[in-house]
Parts: sequence; structure tokens; C-alpha cells
Amino acid sequence: MRIALALCIVVAAASASASAQTSAYRIETIAEGLEYPWSLAFLPDGRMLVTERPGRLRVLAPRADGSFALSAPVAGLPPVLAMGQAGLFDVLPDPAFAQNALVYLSFAHGTPRANHLRVVRARFDGAQLEHVAPIFTAQPAKSHGQHFGGRLALLDDGTLVTAVGDGNLERTDAQRLHTHLGKSVRVHTDGRVPHDNPFVDQDGALPEIYTLGHRNPQGIVRVGNALYAHEHGPRGGDELNVLVAGANYGWPVTTDGIDYTGARVTPYRSWPGITPPLTLWTPSIAPSGMAWYDAPLFPAWRGSLFVSALVERSVRRVPMAGGRPGAQEILFAELGERIRDVRTGPDGALYLLTDSAQGRVLRVLPAN
Repeated sequence: MRIALALCIVVAAASASASAQTSAYRIETIAEGLEYPWSLAFLPDGRMLVTERPGRLRVLAPRADGSFALSAPVAGLPPVLAMGQAGLFDVLPDPAFAQNALVYLSFAHGTPRANHLRVVRARFDGAQLEHVAPIFTAQPAKSHGQHFGGRLALLDDGTLVTAVGDGNLERTDAQRLHTHLGKSVRVHTDGRVPHDNPFVDQDGALPEIYTLGHRNPQGIVRVGNALYAHEHGPRGGDELNVLVAGANYGWPVTTDGIDYTGARVTPYRSWPGITPPLTLWTPSIAPSGMAWYDAPLFPAWRGSLFVSALVERSVRRVPMAGGRPGAQEILFAELGERIRDVRTGPDGALYLLTDSAQGRVLRVLPAN
């Protein structure tokens, strides 16, 4: 399929807390007709991988004229449970992809009444996945298709962190160490458990657990030695956190949000031993993907986290200084679309995925 560049949208971004303009940009459509695209990743040769939640992995290949070719679905993907929030989630190339052709994928595995978040490692030969091997499967099985989490990040030591949702059935599972639900987990890329995981020697605790007390984390990115993650609150109380091994982030003991019914989840917004968030979003913005931006293409945006927001239909720019967030900026709201993912490309542009049955891949470039 040939994807033409759409008419550019040119705007000047204005701060959410001030009227001063920051960076003028234009937005191009580089692919369209994707069914609920969920994640985007860049390969060293200029191609991109895109996941679609119903269970398809596609390749976007650049052409000499600046357009992109969208491939047919990649063969060899393992069976994916697609229902409700369940489906194919993240894709992450190995840092040594040019040598080993390895990618990591997260998805819902199982049946509607017994399903798990699963992570696999596979070799991608350009057309199909080969040697697909599970390296993590969240336990226990869940009985419905909600709150999977699913984002992946590699730490600087080469270990893989996976964000796992609480399953939205028994929320207190997020505080229990005999279950992976509501945790982040850390494994080697072949599935082995690192010997220095924080609960590896604790009786009754699952050794893969890295952090606990999460609701539905759908954004995670490493910046130097810091690992940032955000998660959906219930009605309000979306959080941005910095993940530290062994830390407890509170859900459902502490939250700034309330239940969708209007009932109070907990009377506590803080508690001894619980790590407070770096920032909160109430009302909820429904944060999904997240990227770190430090490229010269947009100098005013350097040193910022970018958080895609489904409900707010925008992207939040969160400038970071000394590990602390500054005044935020609301971007791309003129699109009027749910933004599922945001990524920084090797060219310094921002790339967005719109969340719909006719989803698009967008590229954000300077206006001039």
C-alpha cells in the first residue's frame, strides 16, 4: 500500500499555563487505515514497526520520495486474545537489532475467562517472526479483558521491565507479592530472573517483581538511570512516577482518584512507606504512551517527557529539571483525536499514533 503525505497542519504550540508560544510545528500523516494502533518502534535501517491491538504487526518502510509503504501483517505472530482492552500491545527492538534481529512483544494471551499478559522474544527477518519464545507470563490468570498494562523498557544493564496492570478485578492484588498483577516486573531478555531483584529471596513473593502498587501503567521510558512510568487512575488520580526497585506506589491504598461509581476508593492520598507520584492528573487525562525528547530539531522541547492522553485528546509536554516536572504544555489538541502513543524518532521528529478503527501514524516536524 502506498501512503501519501496528507495536508500538513501548521500551528504554534501554546503553554497550558501561559499564553506564550513555544515551538511552531506541522503535522503530517505518514500512514493511515490502521486498526487501533498501539505501539511504534524504530529499526536501525529507517523502517518502523507498528502494532495493531486486534493482533497485527506491520512494517512502515521509507521510500526515496519521502512517503512510506505499509506492509501486510507480519507472519509468525503468536495467537493474541483480542477483546475489550486485550490485544497486541508493545513492540521493542533489541538494542543490538542490527546484529541479532531480536524484538520483544507484549500481548494478551489465553481465553476470555483465563488470560494473562505475556511477553515474547522473537527474531524478525523483515517479513516474519521466527523462533518466538515466551520470556514472561503474568500470573495468575485473569477472568476478563481489562487492565493489562503492557509497556516495555530495557534498563541500562540489559534487563527488561514490563508494566503489568492490576486486572481490574481484585484491586488489592496490586499490594500482594504472590501475584504479578499491579506490578512492574524485571527479567533478563531470555526470561531468567535477575539475582538482584528486590523480592527474589522473600518467601511467598514472585521473584520477577520490581515495583508494586500500580493500577494500569501504559507508559514507561528510561532516561539515563531513571525509569519513568505513568498509570491510569480510576476517575482522576492519573500518576507520573519514577520507578525504584522495591518501591510501593500505593494503589489502592493511596490515590487522588475516585471510583467510576463516585464512591471513594480510599481515604488516603499518602501513607508511610508509599512513594508519592511526581505529578498527578485530576481530572484524568488517561495517559497512554510516553517518550523522552532531547533532540535538536525542537530546541524548546529538549529535556521533556511527552505523554499521550486518550481522554484529553492531546499530548502533554512535561519539562524535567533535576528529576522534577515543571509547568506542562498541552500539544496537538487541535487534532481532536485520542492519542495512543508518542515516540521520538531518530530524525528528531515526534511520531504519534491515533487511537481509532482508522488509526493514523503522524509525524510532527518544525513548521519551517
